Amino acid sequence: MDRSMEGHARSDRPPGRTAEAAQRTAAVQERVQALGGILADALAVDVNGTDLQTLKRAPRRAPPTVSPADLETHPGPVWDAFVPHPPIRWWGAKRRFARRLADAEDRFAEAIERHRAAEETRRERVAKALREQVEHQRRLDEATAEQHARIDAYERAVENRGRAAVTRYFTKALDRVPEPLDFPRRRKVGYVPESTLLAVEWDLPDVSVVPAEASYRYDRSLDTVLAVRRDPVELRRLYQQLVAQLALRALHLIFGSDRYGVVDTVVFNGMVESVDLTTGQTVRPCLITLRATREQFQALVLDQLDPVACVRHYFAAEVSRHPEELQPVEPVLEFDLADPRTIEAVDVISEIDARPNLLDLSPESFEHLVHNLLTRMGLETRLFRRGTDGGIDCVAYDPRPITGGKFVVQAKLWTRTVPPSAVRDLFGTVVDAGATKGILITTSGFGPTSYQFANGKPLQLIDGTALLSLCHLHNIPARIIPRAS
Repeated sequence: MDRSMEGHARSDRPPGRTAEAAQRTAAVQERVQALGGILADALAVDVNGTDLQTLKRAPRRAPPTVSPADLETHPGPVWDAFVPHPPIRWWGAKRRFARRLADAEDRFAEAIERHRAAEETRRERVAKALREQVEHQRRLDEATAEQHARIDAYERAVENRGRAAVTRYFTKALDRVPEPLDFPRRRKVGYVPESTLLAVEWDLPDVSVVPAEASYRYDRSLDTVLAVRRDPVELRRLYQQLVAQLALRALHLIFGSDRYGVVDTVVFNGMVESVDLTTGQTVRPCLITLRATREQFQALVLDQLDPVACVRHYFAAEVSRHPEELQPVEPVLEFDLADPRTIEAVDVISEIDARPNLLDLSPESFEHLVHNLLTRMGLETRLFRRGTDGGIDCVAYDPRPITGGKFVVQAKLWTRTVPPSAVRDLFGTVVDAGATKGILITTSGFGPTSYQFANGKPLQLIDGTALLSLCHLHNIPARIIPRAS
C-alpha cells in the first residue's frame, strides 16, 4: 500500500472511533439516567393492595359425562319395515306368504327385544354417568367451598392483624413487584402486631451498579477509546441517591399495598450482599435504615423531593457515608427482632408450652428477667429506680468503645400500648442523666406517634415481639400470652 492510501486509511479511523466513544458515553449516561428515575418509574404505576376476595376461585362445572346421543330415546323397530309384500295369486302363494309373515313377526319380535335391551342399557349408562357427574360436581363444590373458606379465614386473620397472616400478605404483595434493572429480589418481611409495625429487610444492588466510567474519549495518539473514570465523590453521591430512592420506593409499595390498613409504621433496612475484599468473605452490611409512619409518608410529595435529603432529614435515616467501602450503619430495628420465626411457639397448643408467660410474672420477677437479659447481652446493669407501674428503671453500661456508653433502661410490664408520653419522659431522663441512649422495653407495643418522636433521637423502643426475640436469641425461655379478660 502506498503512503497516500495508508494515510487515507488512517484518516478514516478517528471518525469511527470517535463515534464509538460517543456511543459508549451515551450508554453510560443512559444508565445513570435510568438509575436516577427509579422512584419516578415506581410512582408512574398504581399500587393497590390485593383484595383477598378476588383470590376465590370461580365455581367450576363438572364436564358432562353423557353424550348427547345417549340422552335421546332411540326409536324402536317399525312393523312396516318387516311386513312381507302381499302374495301374488299363484298356486301355493298363500302358504309361502304365511311362512314369510311368520318369519317377519319373529324378526320383529326379536328386534323389539333387542331395542328394549339396548334402551335399558342406555338408561343404565345414562343414570350411572349422571351419578358420576353429580359426584364430581359435589367434589368440585366442596373444593371450591373449602378454598373460599380458607380465603375468608385468611382475610379475617389479616383484618385482625394476625402476625403470620399479615407477614404472608405483604411477602406475596412485594414478591409480585418486579425489580428494575436486574436488581436483587431478596427481601424479608416481619409483622409486629403489638405496634402495627412492618419490618422489611431489602437487598440492594452494590455500588458497582453505578457506572465507574463517566464518559469515553478517543485517543488519537493511541488510536483507541479510553474510559474517563468517574470522580469518587460523584460515584458515592449517585449511589446514595439510588439507595434513598429505593427506600422511598419500598415505602410507596408497602403503604400502597396496605389495603386492610394494618400497618402504621414501617422499618426499612437496606442490605447489600457483597464480598469484603480484605477477608474475601461474603458480608451483608446494612447501608440504609429508617423508620417511617403512615402519617409521615402521606405528607410527602414524592415527585418533587430530593430522596437523600428526605430520608436523612425527614425520616432521620442512617445512610452509609462510604457505601463503596461497605461501611455499615446500625439498623433502627434489627430484622431478627421482628422476624416471626424467632418467636413461634415451641408447641402449637399454648397450654402445654413450658415457657413462662411474661404477663404472669410479678414486677420483681420481670425485673430479674430484664436484668438477666441485659447481662446476657453483654451489658453491666445496676438498679436506678424502682418503678411503681410494674416496671423498672436501671442504668446499663456497654463497655464497647465508640458504640458503647451509658444507657438508661426502662421496662414496662404492660398489655396496653405504651403512650407517647412515656417515650418523651424517657428522652427527658436520657438528657438529664447525660446518657448515651435510652431503651424502653415493654411486653406490649408502641404507636406510630411514639416511633415518630423517637426518630433521630438516641432512643431504642423494644416491644413485645422484639423482647421475645431477644429472649430467644439469648436462651431465655419466654412467651407473651394475654390473660383471659
